[in-house]
Amino acid sequence: MFSAIARVFRTPDLRRKIAFTLAIIALYRLGAHIPAPFVDFPNVQECLRQSAGTEGLLSLVNLFSGGALLQLSIFALGVMPYITATIIVQLLRVVIPHFETLYKEGQSGQAKLTQYTRYLTIALALLQSTTLVTVARSGQLFGTTGIPACEQLLTNDVWWAQLLMIITLTAGTGLIMWFAELVTERGIGNGMSILIFTSIAAAFPASMWAIWQSKGFEVFLLVLAVGVVVVALVVFVEQSQRRIPVQYAKRMVGRRTYGGTNTYIPIKVNMAGVVPVIFASSLLYIPALIAQFNQPQAGEEVPAWVVWIQQYLVRGDHPLYMLLYFLLIVGFTYFYVAITFNPVEVADNMKKYGGFIPGIRAGRPTAEYLDYVLTRITLPGSMYLGLIALLPLIALATVGANQNFPFGGASILIIVGVGLETVKQIDAQLQQRHYEGLLR
Repeated sequence: MFSAIARVFRTPDLRRKIAFTLAIIALYRLGAHIPAPFVDFPNVQECLRQSAGTEGLLSLVNLFSGGALLQLSIFALGVMPYITATIIVQLLRVVIPHFETLYKEGQSGQAKLTQYTRYLTIALALLQSTTLVTVARSGQLFGTTGIPACEQLLTNDVWWAQLLMIITLTAGTGLIMWFAELVTERGIGNGMSILIFTSIAAAFPASMWAIWQSKGFEVFLLVLAVGVVVVALVVFVEQSQRRIPVQYAKRMVGRRTYGGTNTYIPIKVNMAGVVPVIFASSLLYIPALIAQFNQPQAGEEVPAWVVWIQQYLVRGDHPLYMLLYFLLIVGFTYFYVAITFNPVEVADNMKKYGGFIPGIRAGRPTAEYLDYVLTRITLPGSMYLGLIALLPLIALATVGANQNFPFGGASILIIVGVGLETVKQIDAQLQQRHYEGLLR
C-alpha cells in the first residue's frame, strides 16, 4: 500500500494534479472563513459558541458548506445551489422533451445541459442568498436562542448593504462552481464532489471533539468504533451490485465480424446515492418552516397545529419524525431510481446492437425483466439508505450529538462514495502508466 502511494507521488503528471486539487481545496476552505460584508463577526462567533447551531434543512446546508453558512462567510451557500440545480435539471428531463433530446445528443447536448445548470445555479444562489440575509437580519438564523448576540448579526441593515451582501454570496457560489470545474479539468476526480467531500470532512474533528467534551472518553471510543463498522458496511453496500449477463450475437459488416462478446449490466444496490436523503430532509423541513412563519403575536394563543408540528416534526429525536423520515427516503429512492434508469431504453439499445439476456427475449420481455430486477434490488437499497440516514437522529436521542453526527446520514454516504471514486481514478491513471495501481 505504501509503495503504491509512493508511486503516485513519483509520477510527475499525477503529482501535479494532486497538488492542484489540494491548492483549490485550501482556497475553498479559506473562503469559508472570510466573513461577508457588514457581518458582525464577533457576534456570530459568540452565537456559535453559545448555541447548538440549527436544525432541519439549514443544518444540511451548513453541513454541505463546511460550517460556512452559520459563519455568514462569502462561501456561506456552499455547493447546495449547484446540487439543487443539478437535481432539478435531471428531473426536468422527464417532463421537458427538449432536455431529454439534448441528453441523448452526446457531448454537445450535455454541454448545453451543463450551461443550463450553471444559469439555474446562479438564479438559485440569488434566491437563497436573499433568504439567508433576510433571516440573519431578523435574528432567526440560530432559532429562538434568547442570546442577545444572535439578534444582531449585521452591522448595517440598510437596503444597499443587504444588496451588497446578496451579490457577494451569489458571486461566492459562482466562484465555487468555477473551482469545481477547474478541479474536474486539471485535478483528480469530480470537482464538485471533491468540494462537498472537503466541506463534510472539515466538520468531523469538531463533531468528534464535541462528543468527547460532552460525553467523555468512553462514549467517544464507542462512537469511533461504531463509525468504523458503519464505514465498512457503507463501503460494502456501495460496491455491491447485481450483474445481469448480456450476450451480443455475431454480425458481419463488410468483411469484419462484430459482436460475439459477453458482458453485463451492473445494477447497484444503491443507485440513488444521497439524493433521497436530501429530498426527505427538505420535505420534512417545510412544516417547521410554515410553523415558524405562523407564530402568534405577544399575548395570543399558539394554534394547536403549530404546537403539534413543534412537538413532533421539528426535533429529530421523536419516533414519529424518524418514521416519516425513513418512509420518505424509501419512497424517494424508488422515485429517483425510476426516473434515472429507464428499462425500456436499455432494452431498445440492447436490441439495436444485437444484445440479449440469456433466457429472455429481446424487446419488451427484456424491459419487464430489468424492471423486475430493479424493483427488487431497490428495496434493500432504500432500506439501507433509510437506516444510514437515521443514525444521526439515533445519536441525537442517545448520546446527545447534533444532527451533523459524522458517522451517518448524507455525510458518511458522500465521504465514502467520493473517496472510493477518487481512489479508483488515481488507480486507473496509475494503471495507464503500467503500474499495478492502488487497488488489489
